[in-house]
Amino acid sequence: MLDIKLVRENPELVRKNLEKRNNPENLVFLKELIETDKKWRSITSEVNLLRKKRNELSSEIAKLKKEKKPVAQILREAEKIPEKIKDLEVHQKQLEEKERDLLFKIPNMLHDSVPTGKDSAQNKVLKLFGKKPKFDFVPKSHLEILQNLKMIDQERATKVAGNSFVYLKGDLVFLDMAIQRFALDFLKKKGFEIVYPPLMINKTAYQGMIGNPFDFMEASYKLEGEDLFLNPTAEYPIGSMFENEIFNKSDLPKKVCGVATSFRREVGTHGKYAKGLFRMHHFNKVEQFIFCLPEDSWKLFEELQRNSETLYEILGLHFRTVVLCSGDTGAKASETIDIEAWMADGEFREVGSNSNCLDYQARRLGIRYREGEGKPVSGFIHTLNNTALATSRTMIAIIEQYQQKDGSVEIPKALRSYTGFDFLGTKK
Repeated sequence: MLDIKLVRENPELVRKNLEKRNNPENLVFLKELIETDKKWRSITSEVNLLRKKRNELSSEIAKLKKEKKPVAQILREAEKIPEKIKDLEVHQKQLEEKERDLLFKIPNMLHDSVPTGKDSAQNKVLKLFGKKPKFDFVPKSHLEILQNLKMIDQERATKVAGNSFVYLKGDLVFLDMAIQRFALDFLKKKGFEIVYPPLMINKTAYQGMIGNPFDFMEASYKLEGEDLFLNPTAEYPIGSMFENEIFNKSDLPKKVCGVATSFRREVGTHGKYAKGLFRMHHFNKVEQFIFCLPEDSWKLFEELQRNSETLYEILGLHFRTVVLCSGDTGAKASETIDIEAWMADGEFREVGSNSNCLDYQARRLGIRYREGEGKPVSGFIHTLNNTALATSRTMIAIIEQYQQKDGSVEIPKALRSYTGFDFLGTKK
């Protein structure tokens, strides 16, 4: 969430930044927040004045008693003050809760470099990598290829779990695992601590990581009767693992790589590209996450981007990078760059994202830093997250770009030592 001091001292700056996101509701939240904060400050001032007056009257009463002078009138006045304070504090607490809820609803400040736009149609292509595959046949979709190879079963998965679930079968399972290990080995060499996080998180952790926490039920699966949700990505349990902790400056940046199964309800995605492995409720993912000093976050943002681009380059895939426009950038991010892979229908589609969230998540979760042991707290750290490789969408890119005329799929050379085979299916 934003620093309330920023809203108090520079409301016009915040308003102009929010306007770029092309969501009028944000401006309504901001106006309500400013009004709520003014009321809170007014009541807080009144409470402080009453406490001061109570202390002054207590001192005066003590003085009069010492001088053996009448105190009844002052005593009656003093006795009314605690009840007044109590009533005001109830209202003060209500306003504090409302203010926090409104702060949770207001998106992060966009970086100045983010292009202004309404939606994904205004996203800006930054770079193009590799070359479009050349086929002497009509290329098939990954779903058709995998069905022909009998390596995917949607029908039975739908029977036992519902839509957007699949059974991966045979060598496709090994390819999924190979992609995970390939990414983990690469990031371990880059200095990342490898973590397999819990697959469930509580509400506090969830609300600390998401954009508008009041939308979380739309995105995730909740365990009935428990304060637990299946994690939608390894970013959530990793980012919240240091909740209410203080880093020493010398321990930053802390780079964590999480590998985990992720679960998403994907509400509101009807009509979007949803073939086969692209939009599932359950998938595997390798995530990069960094906790760092505020002055280092943009440098590390570039480092994360280089890491993810390098992984796709090593795999020999054709892809592009795209900076999201203001209207398409998620609420928690200051800037987001997507990687979009070329697919057999000629379209580029998102396979991963890289976001700098500044102190937006850390402020919610209370993650701070100091110069060293025993030193005072300096402020909140910054957090960054990046999809190293989501295996399902990476497999789509591999299968559709490396498909062969005979229906088999060549395995990228970088993965062969992990899979133990060179092709999905039999190369004729």
